Amino acid sequence: MTHALEWPSLTAQWLPDVPRPEGKDFSIHRLVLGIHTSDEQNHLVIASVQLPNNDAQLDASHNDSEKGEFGGFGSVSGKIEIEIKINHEGKVNRARYMPQNPCIIATKTPSSDVLVFNYTKHPSKPDPSGECNPDFGHLLSASDDHTICLWDISAVPKEGKVVDAKTVFTGHTAVVEDVSWHLLHESLFESVADDQKLMIWDTHSNNTSKPSHSVDAHTAEVNCLSFNPYSEFILATGSADKTAALWDLRNLKLKLHSFESHKDEIFQVQWSLHNETILASSGTDRRLNIWDLSKIGEEQSPEDAEDGPPELLFIHGGHTAKISDFSWNPNEPWVICSVSEDNIMQVWQMAENIYNDEDPEGSVNPEGQGS
Repeated sequence: MTHALEWPSLTAQWLPDVPRPEGKDFSIHRLVLGIHTSDEQNHLVIASVQLPNNDAQLDASHNDSEKGEFGGFGSVSGKIEIEIKINHEGKVNRARYMPQNPCIIATKTPSSDVLVFNYTKHPSKPDPSGECNPDFGHLLSASDDHTICLWDISAVPKEGKVVDAKTVFTGHTAVVEDVSWHLLHESLFESVADDQKLMIWDTHSNNTSKPSHSVDAHTAEVNCLSFNPYSEFILATGSADKTAALWDLRNLKLKLHSFESHKDEIFQVQWSLHNETILASSGTDRRLNIWDLSKIGEEQSPEDAEDGPPELLFIHGGHTAKISDFSWNPNEPWVICSVSEDNIMQVWQMAENIYNDEDPEGSVNPEGQGS
């Protein structure tokens, strides 16, 4: 399903709650988007998408090699609506909801500010005056000034609704591109930056200028990272060197694996929420690749090797511009929303035969054929 937004969104994230209307063959899934305009009012947006229930039929016949769609593209037919538009100061570089309370959404602006909203307290249409009213967890933000800020959004504001950063971490020597809390250890977080480094931090440490661990992760800027939700030690990074990398926190001196297929910078990596061996990556080459770690090292025929390494499960080539962000649907395995710089938002899933290979005599190659 492809939807043309009025303006491009640089961010996308599914919200976890899913209303299922009684007697209907669809469920309603909601997304957080951030509309980036040229010189007009920017908005934080909550959109809804109708997806068919499990017993509804999906069209998995589309497979367009001209677009680079290898592996059988499954188009999900549904209805997309903009439910809430909230005025936002400047473009929304990134928006993420609070895991403990998905109604609370934090956004990173081009300025030094991080804004926090409770979208349930806003009307469906924005204030025509253009006024931005962010509401007041611990929150991390990364910045062009080489720093990482830790915020306590429950702290008492110094004036109005403004809260100062609780802690500032200064270990990087270049733009900090991404930061992420560890999923199981509440005091640990990781960061990546244009200084090519991956750093591990502990908020319990008194030293805010030196991480507990630092490694030269890539040969170019490191743009993104993601923790595996099934393993406390495994994470992935993506880089301007066109590769994604697999890491084990227990031994950062050794890169576990390098994923090589992208033709340009990687700007986003995300683990599947439903399968511990599945990782997705996207970037400037307009491709969203899905990788299966369980296939690393498998033997390939020369013909299969031309399509990519054995762990390359699927290539989504539906976008015609740089992919800004994507999100795995937490309630529908294999459903992804991806947004690109040309205003396009796509909701899609690959054909089942790609990931559910039950043929013991052969495997499914990236072109979606048994071999």
